[in-house]
Amino acid sequence: MKYAPRKVYIKESGGYVELSYMDFCRRRQSDQSYMDKLFIPVQGCLLEVMREQYTDFYRDKERWRYLRKLDTNHKLLSLEGFTDSEGNVLDFIIDETVDVAETVVHAVMVDRLKTALIVGQ
Repeated sequence: MKYAPRKVYIKESGGYVELSYMDFCRRRQSDQSYMDKLFIPVQGCLLEVMREQYTDFYRDKERWRYLRKLDTNHKLLSLEGFTDSEGNVLDFIIDETVDVAETVVHAVMVDRLKTALIVGQ
């Protein structure tokens, strides 16, 4: 983590015990069994997990990092990279090369022509 976690949750007696990060560091210094515990970051806290959960978490994290690297290498763009003037992420990007109004008018005129041809028969 880039910063000290707010809390650390350790498994004890079938449940989780909440510790401050300072308490956790003191316990880890005095009790070597804490060195073997595995943790994953969750919402700014550290959560003790089983080895399988730890492995799955970091496998997924590494896969995500790898896919982002591939996207960058292949010059793929993500909508997350586009923001409006206020910094909000855009849900869509307007294609200014297509005139939507003209397309709609054309479709309406084709529909009216088809209707007129059918009524005229």
